[in-house]
Amino acid sequence: MEQSGIADQVRAEPGNERYEYFFPMNDPQTVLLIDSWSDQRALDQHHASPMMQTIATLREKYDLHMRAERYVSVSPEGAAADEKFIRR
Repeated sequence: MEQSGIADQVRAEPGNERYEYFFPMNDPQTVLLIDSWSDQRALDQHHASPMMQTIATLREKYDLHMRAERYVSVSPEGAAADEKFIRR
């Protein structure tokens, strides 16, 4: 994804705020992708784009399997409650 330039194309899509890969130190078979979008509409447009077929083709070629989890940013009030646990 990085070498082919697809990741950069995703990062350039309207509404993309973050698209990064992480590799767990104790599991070389796993890749964590964190992508963040400005809103559901931007994510829906990404999923409907022709690029998704390219990504699906790569998943098939390399027999990649995935699991999706959705995380939602906390409200300012929730973030304030967590502030005592965060060292800046």
